[in-house]
Amino acid sequence: MPRPDVLDGPFTTRQLLRIDEALRLAERTAETLTFSVYVGPLHEPTTGAARKLHDQLPSPEDSVLIAVSPEQRKLEIVTGTQAAKLIPDRSAALAALSMTAAFGGGDLTGGIVTGLRMLADQAS
Repeated sequence: MPRPDVLDGPFTTRQLLRIDEALRLAERTAETLTFSVYVGPLHEPTTGAARKLHDQLPSPEDSVLIAVSPEQRKLEIVTGTQAAKLIPDRSAALAALSMTAAFGGGDLTGGIVTGLRMLADQAS
């Protein structure tokens, strides 16, 4: 019988709490934006798949999605029209570079937390 306190995924409870706290802090820092994180497989082309996920968010124009597919070694950052005014492509690319460096070192959680912090700081 499966235990309800055991998670099925790449994160421990502690790691999920770190990501959740980073999401809340990002939204407090960049008050007008909503941040979301998706970790899982992305259909090819991955950019289109990430945009499709982003479009399903409640307010996509004010949203930022970080989509990570560890198995595919893919990272996509999608910003809505209003979010893109606060987070230019160059800033998103710098966040992605920092995230991939952490991912390469085996720190999926740290990479996500760093990316959220960098994107929120840019938007504030």
